[in-house]
Amino acid sequence: MFKTSPLSPAPSQERTPRIRFTELCAGYPGRPVLHQLDGEIPALATTALVGPNGSGKSTLLGVLAGVIHPTSGELHHEGDRPPAFVPQRGAAGDALPLTVRQTVEMGRWGERGLWRRLTRQDRATVDTAMERLGITDLATRQLGELSGGQRQRALIAQGLAQGSDLLLLDEPTTGLDPEARERIATLLTELVSDGVTVVQATHDLEAARSANTCLLLRDGRLAGQGSPEQLLTASTLTQIWQPA
Repeated sequence: MFKTSPLSPAPSQERTPRIRFTELCAGYPGRPVLHQLDGEIPALATTALVGPNGSGKSTLLGVLAGVIHPTSGELHHEGDRPPAFVPQRGAAGDALPLTVRQTVEMGRWGERGLWRRLTRQDRATVDTAMERLGITDLATRQLGELSGGQRQRALIAQGLAQGSDLLLLDEPTTGLDPEARERIATLLTELVSDGVTVVQATHDLEAARSANTCLLLRDGRLAGQGSPEQLLTASTLTQIWQPA
């Protein structure tokens, strides 16, 4: 039976987990993906979910976001604010007739509701998110007109506008140029300093090595958890990426 409850306080000398999961299983009808995962996401840190395609990274991120329901196991959250989830950039979203500002304003819908007017505070939150991502000058542009890096920054700004202390990103730097990747990496470091816990699913080893901690996934199972220096070694990565 899937359970969710607050975490017990951790010892003061240890980093408090923001999320902990035990014997976690999840998947889709007729297709199990995650198998008996035991792990945790530390608070006020950047965690990278690393593994080859099909390893379960996006499924685990969806479980943490609450958009995929576990089939069994336990998931414990510290705090009561829902996470902000930024899924992979898709062509369908780019095709919607939305301006950049309208896209970012959607991040306030969870707090304000779809049909209620944004308050002055809501607009200020949107302004701040756009400023942090450097897209204020793109406010009136159509989302579909932007470059890949600009669209990704708009979607991350939408996540920031939700005002959560937990930001979940699915492949946030895929297909972006080095300058865009560096800008997003710098922002994520700043967010952690501001009190946000960041989790990103990625196959970008450069991005993973800049994280505070990593979870290595292979075939829907947790193959390792620890610092990038410990886990992202040549021998370990060869084992993870080689055929089962």
